[in-house]
Amino acid sequence: MLLVHHRRGLRGFAVAVGVLLVALACGTTQGNNSTTSQNVPGVTDSSIMIGTTTPLSGAASAYATISAGSTFYFNYLNDKGGINGRKITYKVDDDGYDPAKSVPLVRQLITQDNVFAVFNELGTPVNLATRDYINQQQVPDLFVATGSSHWGADYKQFPWTIGYQPDYVSEAKIYAKDILSNHPSAKIGILYQNDDYGKDYVNGLKAGLGSKADTMIVDMETYEANAADVSSQTAAIKAKGADLFFIVATPKFAAQAIAGASKLSWKPSLYLNSVANQVSTVQGAIKASAPDAAEGTTSVAYLKDPADSVKWGNDAGMKLYFQIMQKYCSTCDAVHDGNYIYGMSVAWVFQQVLEKVGKSGVTRKAVMDAARSMNYTNSPFLLPGIHVTTSGASQFPVTQEALQHWQGTGWVVDKNVINAR
Repeated sequence: MLLVHHRRGLRGFAVAVGVLLVALACGTTQGNNSTTSQNVPGVTDSSIMIGTTTPLSGAASAYATISAGSTFYFNYLNDKGGINGRKITYKVDDDGYDPAKSVPLVRQLITQDNVFAVFNELGTPVNLATRDYINQQQVPDLFVATGSSHWGADYKQFPWTIGYQPDYVSEAKIYAKDILSNHPSAKIGILYQNDDYGKDYVNGLKAGLGSKADTMIVDMETYEANAADVSSQTAAIKAKGADLFFIVATPKFAAQAIAGASKLSWKPSLYLNSVANQVSTVQGAIKASAPDAAEGTTSVAYLKDPADSVKWGNDAGMKLYFQIMQKYCSTCDAVHDGNYIYGMSVAWVFQQVLEKVGKSGVTRKAVMDAARSMNYTNSPFLLPGIHVTTSGASQFPVTQEALQHWQGTGWVVDKNVINAR
């Protein structure tokens, strides 16, 4: 029996996830190896083992529900017989969003656990720290959970690593275009995480603003990923006279910034990056401050929103999402935590890639080649018109997004889909 476990404890809501991960693994057994699977690490006739590191604890632990969403989708597939007759075992280790922890954990996944692939490892600093080793070992580093431009731009240097979500530079350019159209005289203050993740957004916004960047941006404040809070940075940006607040943060700090601005009686136009725009994050900020704290906030979307029952109540993909959540984690906040549907959406892409290579074609190279040549236009979890495509030098799988604005208790998504690249 292959056991899936976490090396660190989860927050309360995620304890059930650990149980489900073990249940997922217990559903797989070591079968007799076929000729195809004999020399392929992590692959038997009846199973494929993949693994990841992700922050199940610490300041970025809000993202723990991403790997949970993927796990639930793999459970769903396994209960239907798996992919091409093979069940998926997904091993999830807690790195606390710390590259110093993720590096040895990834080595262990590859050399001791013999995973077939590293799947959806989360965080720009983490992935930058682990991709050298993963590529040296020629292990598929599939659909990393970060929108850094590195993954699409560096594909020749790191051919075994591929991203998934829209890249941060392009996302920030969308905001810049919207700011120039709707807030041409804005005094912009930026709060961002002090690493490549945060700097991508800053560079994208500056590029989008062009010659106006120097005059429009009046302050930029940073925070470290292991910081306690961002209250001093928020106050500093207000003090510089900013009337537009661009928040580039992980969920914990984004909620603090939104709530902090409200508590300071500061009412800037708010722009919130996509990786912190979960409904639960914004509602948490509102609960901690005032009902109108996030009103009018601008962000982007590429996933369907489970909280929008009016728009998606009769949608087949959303019905599938809630069916899976009800079966595998009925107590989870499937409505407000968009990380679950993100996790399912990327697991769905992995399913398509495996189905493309077929049961007899599962090798590391074949799967990587398939990931480099995707054309999936029917994801049940992405917004209509948003596709997953890669080919040739175009190695950014999802490049389309739509603007959305916070109204009352949730997001209202614009009808127009924007090609971010």
